[in-house]
Amino acid sequence: MLKIIPLGGLGEIGLNMMVFEYRGTLFIVDCGLMFPEDYMLGVDFVIPDMDYIRTNREKVAAIVLTHAHEDHIGALPFLLRIVNAPVFGTPFTLGVVRNKLEEFGLAQSARLHEIQAGGRIKLGEFQLEFIRVRHSVVDGVGLAIETPLGAIIHTGDFKISHSNRDGMATDVNRFAMYGQKGTLALLSDSTNVEKEGYTISAEVIGAALARVTEGRKGRIIVALFASNITRIQQIVNIARSREKKIVFNGRSIEVSVKLAKALGYLQIPAEMEIDIDDIGYYPDDEIILVTTGSQGEPMSVLARMAAGTHKHIKIRKEDTIILSSKFIPGNERAIAGIINRLYRLGADVIYEKISEIHVSGHAFREELKLMINLTKPRYFIPIHGEYRHLTLHARLAQEVGIPSERILLAENGQVIEFDEKGGRLRERVGTGRVLIDGKGVGDVGRSVLKERRNLSEHGLVVVAMALDEDTGTVVYGPEIFSRGFVFEMETGHLLDDAVCVVLEVVEDIGPETHNRAARIRARLQTVLKQYFFFTIARRPVIVPIIIEV
Repeated sequence: MLKIIPLGGLGEIGLNMMVFEYRGTLFIVDCGLMFPEDYMLGVDFVIPDMDYIRTNREKVAAIVLTHAHEDHIGALPFLLRIVNAPVFGTPFTLGVVRNKLEEFGLAQSARLHEIQAGGRIKLGEFQLEFIRVRHSVVDGVGLAIETPLGAIIHTGDFKISHSNRDGMATDVNRFAMYGQKGTLALLSDSTNVEKEGYTISAEVIGAALARVTEGRKGRIIVALFASNITRIQQIVNIARSREKKIVFNGRSIEVSVKLAKALGYLQIPAEMEIDIDDIGYYPDDEIILVTTGSQGEPMSVLARMAAGTHKHIKIRKEDTIILSSKFIPGNERAIAGIINRLYRLGADVIYEKISEIHVSGHAFREELKLMINLTKPRYFIPIHGEYRHLTLHARLAQEVGIPSERILLAENGQVIEFDEKGGRLRERVGTGRVLIDGKGVGDVGRSVLKERRNLSEHGLVVVAMALDEDTGTVVYGPEIFSRGFVFEMETGHLLDDAVCVVLEVVEDIGPETHNRAARIRARLQTVLKQYFFFTIARRPVIVPIIIEV
C-alpha cells in the first residue's frame, strides 16, 4: 500500500511538507516554513508539526527538496534535529541550505547530496527522477516518483516557460513521457489557479525593466527577492548595455549572488561590480544598486534607506526605486509605508501595480491545464495553496476531463492511499503548526497568544502589596502600575479608586483565612477586571503581586 501524507501546504501558503511511504520506506518532499499571521504576535515564523516524522523516524530514507524558497526549505534545520536523513537537492538549492544550516550549527553533521535535473535516485522501492521546472528561483525541479503501483508526478512550484535561453525551462518532454507511459497520480501546484491565461514571459519583464530605467538621471535602486537570479541577471544585462556599475547590498542577496556566480548561473563582468563602500566615487547616473526589502521587512536595506538610517545611501530627489516583486498578502501595509516614505524623500517609486515589472513563478490556469494534459494522470491531487485554490484546481481538472471520483481533494494530515484497487482518502494523522519565537520551539500556544493579544489591545495593570504574615495587616502598598492602559496624566483618579477596591478585598478576606495571599490574588483578578470594565470599558491584564513577610 502506497501512502501520501501532506503535513503542510494544503490549505495555506507555505509550510510545504509531504511524506511518501511504501513497505517500510518513507521519504519527505520539502520542509518549509510560513511567516506569522497577524494574530501571531511576537512569533518569528511557523513550521509544520513533525510528530509523525518523530514517531516514524526509523523509516525515513531521505529528504528531497524541490527548490530553495523558504516555504520549502525553511524548516529543514528543525527536521534534521529529529532525523538526520540524507538530503537530496540541486546545486543552488543545497547551496542555500548549507548557508542556512551554518546559522543553526548543523552544516557539519548534515548529509547533503547534489542531484542535477535529470538525475535519478533509488529509495527502497521508490525510483525518483528530478525533472527541471521553471520557477522564480533557479534549479527548481519537479519529481517523477516511480512505485510498484505506478508513477506519481509531483510538480513542485512551476510554470511553463516561454523560452529556454538560460537552460531553466520546464522540461515538458519528460512530463509528457510519463504521460505516455501512464501516470497514476498528478500532484500539481495550485497557487495561481485563480489567474486566467498564461504567465508573462521573462523577456517581457526584461523589456519593461529596460524601459522604466532608461534615461534616469539619478541612481537606480532595485529591490527584489534574493533568490530571483534570473531577474538579477536581467538587471546586470541592462547595467552592462548602458555601461553602468552594479552594487549588491544586503546579506541574503550577497549570499545568493556569490552562490549563483560560483555555479555559473549568474554572469557579471568583474569590472562592472563595485563594493557599497566605493559607491561615492561614481556619478549617480552610473549606479544600479540591487538590494532586498521589497516586502517591507523592517530591518531590510530598503527600509533603512526609507528611514534615512542606511550607512551609505541617502535617498535623493533623482533616485529611482523599483520594487520588482509582487506584494505578498499580509505585507501590503508595510510595503505601502516604505513607498510613501520614499516618495516623501523625493524618489520616484515604480512597483507592480503601476508597471509590469514582475512575473509570478507559479503557473496560471492554461499552464495548469497543460500539465494535466501532458501527464495524463489517472488521479489528480491539487497541492500548494489555500483551500479555495485546491478546490478551484480540482474543478479545473474536471474541465480537462478528470472524473470527479478520481480527484482527491485532501487537507493537511489526511492520508492519501493507493493500492491495486485504486486511490482514496483515509484517516488523518496528527498535524498542525508549531510557532517559533526566538529560541523557543512550540512553547507559544493559544493561551500565550491570547495573553499577548489582550496585552496589545487593553494593556497591563500590576498591583504590588505586602502583608504581615502574623497580623495580616498591609505593610507595603497597595501600589498600582499600568502600562499600555491609560496615559500617565489620566491615571490619577482611576488608579486611586482602584486602590480602594484592592483594600476592600483585603478587608473582606480576613487574616484567619487559609492560604490568604492566593485567595486575595484570585479575587483581585475578578474584581479589578469588573471595576475597570465598568469605569472605562477596558479589560487590561491584571497581575497581582501579593507577598507575606
